[in-house]
Amino acid sequence: MNTKYEECLKACLECLEACNVCFDACLKEKDLMADCIRLDRECADICAFAAQAITRNSPFTKQILELCATVCERCAEECAKHEHDHCQRCAESCRKCAETCRQLVA
Repeated sequence: MNTKYEECLKACLECLEACNVCFDACLKEKDLMADCIRLDRECADICAFAAQAITRNSPFTKQILELCATVCERCAEECAKHEHDHCQRCAESCRKCAETCRQLVA
């Protein structure tokens, strides 16, 4: 693995965890937040895929990180709409991951 990707890998894994926590917590809320849940899943999946691409030095890593940043930004926007702590933590983690991914593909 290229060491320049270490911070991004860490951000992707943290975002993956935050999205999974948010997803699970949203399922237990009184108001079913379908868009939040859906985006949590999409974001967790792309973060996992990005982490795999980074660790195996995929020739498509930059394109995958670009998509990861886009999905993370959208998930952050949705989670930020909700006042629940898990949504706010997820939004912050998504923003950090998107920023880290964007720095590498710039």
